[in-house]
Amino acid sequence: MTNELTVVVLAAGGGTRMRSRTPKVLHPVAGRSMIGHVLAAVRGLGPARVVTVVGHQREVVGPHVSSLMEDAVLAVQEEQLGTGHAVAVALSASPVASGTVLVAYGDTPLLQTSTLAALVAAHEAADRAVTVLTGIVSSPEGYGRVVRSATGSVEAIVEEKDATPEQRAITEVNSGIYAFSAPFLAEAVARIGNGNASGEYYLTDAVGLAVADGLAVGAVVVEDSAEIEGANDRVQLAALGRLLNARIVESWMREGVTVVDPLTTWIDADVELTADVTLLPGVQLHGATKVDADAVIGPDSTLTDTEVGAGAHLVRVHANLAVIGAGADVGPFSYLRPGTVLGAGGKIGGFVETKNAVIGDRAKVPHLSYVGDAEIGEGTNIGAGTIFANYDGIAKHRTTVGRHARTGSNNTFVAPVSIGDGASTGGGAVVREDVPAGALAVSAGPLRIIEGWARAKRPGTAQADAADAAGDQ
Repeated sequence: MTNELTVVVLAAGGGTRMRSRTPKVLHPVAGRSMIGHVLAAVRGLGPARVVTVVGHQREVVGPHVSSLMEDAVLAVQEEQLGTGHAVAVALSASPVASGTVLVAYGDTPLLQTSTLAALVAAHEAADRAVTVLTGIVSSPEGYGRVVRSATGSVEAIVEEKDATPEQRAITEVNSGIYAFSAPFLAEAVARIGNGNASGEYYLTDAVGLAVADGLAVGAVVVEDSAEIEGANDRVQLAALGRLLNARIVESWMREGVTVVDPLTTWIDADVELTADVTLLPGVQLHGATKVDADAVIGPDSTLTDTEVGAGAHLVRVHANLAVIGAGADVGPFSYLRPGTVLGAGGKIGGFVETKNAVIGDRAKVPHLSYVGDAEIGEGTNIGAGTIFANYDGIAKHRTTVGRHARTGSNNTFVAPVSIGDGASTGGGAVVREDVPAGALAVSAGPLRIIEGWARAKRPGTAQADAADAAGDQ
């Protein structure tokens, strides 16, 4: 493949059928925007330059493209006058005198680098003016049809609005993705007219111009036509999402990951898994989540940008920007918010919420607790029903619990406060002062028992009657 490859990505359209404030190409599929998938496929080609044509909501689309590909040139199409006009805008922003120009669309998230590489390689090997990526589909409605001669060469691409009934019956369709000889494309876009049903400048007309000039025109038929499918509305977007997810899940299974129920398992494109991970039904792995070997996730767990160590076990867990150590145990019904770090062999148990909390190796927060803005030392056990009261109404404060401490049930730690190594707290304690290492902190007064209280204070009630029946004097 030549090192003079220029890629033009068309992303100026409004996508009105999405009925959304979000530009069409920014709608997410498998954790990336649609154009993010396309740019990832393009990046794999190692092109000399990438030009992205923006227009509708360019103030949003442009920065997003730049965040994904810093050196991409942004070309602004002020009026959306068709694909031919868009490519002319791209060449004006970044003139190309030689090599190959690959034109792709920003709403084809299933497109693969290997497919684009095959298109460019076939184009350059045959020294053509134009090579079209096409697909064979059972329902060609909405696509431009590829018209071939009796010998099989490409004669024209006809948009559906302009096609005859015979042409509409053709099942080979134009993907809109082309490889062009740069010199031919530069002069062809100036010759494209808008004498068609839509009054637009169609890039497809460049094929007819090349044929008329006696230049070589060819086509590469994509092996899987789903790669060239775009999403014009949310129904199509969901369909592409399901298809892409199925491919991602299958790919990980072939890499040694056990997925018990692929139909209920969702894995984003940037997730990293290791062989011998097990995913139980109802698992969703989003963003840059990483899971190491022998970890078991699920059922019914959602992890976003979360790292899970080897051999950890998570049951019905919701985690976001958390780190879970090797051999740790989390859940069920645990909520790990950003900044949670659980050490190796540690435990976050049922109905526990954590936030900005570092929980040491083999430390445990087993039951019904809130741990916010805290540091808990290795081997410490936090009693059931404990609250780390980190907010005073104005600012957040931090609680530190030392190594191998034992705190009682139903404690409240009023931050900022520190519990020393090896210290203990009594059941029901409200801890407002630092507790030295090895000390016991209690805050409840002595128990008082008032005989006959139910008869005196609740006469005539079921409570008083029950006390009388039990012999209350």
